[in-house]
Amino acid sequence: MQLSARNLVPGKVKELTVGLVNAEVVIEIAPGVEVVSVITKNSVERMDIKVGDEVKAMVKATSVMIAK
Repeated sequence: MQLSARNLVPGKVKELTVGLVNAEVVIEIAPGVEVVSVITKNSVERMDIKVGDEVKAMVKATSVMIAK
């Protein structure tokens, strides 16, 4: 599969909470550093995502804002 996104962050699925429609996927990208994504339940099933799986978080955004 080829992707145009350049921001691919490798990690491991730490937690998976599947609801009726959506699922919350917690990915540990470094010790103590997590990225959380909400995807469809269908995507979790189709991709056979399980806790412990090695995955990549793909970040595609037109801007990143910082506030202090």
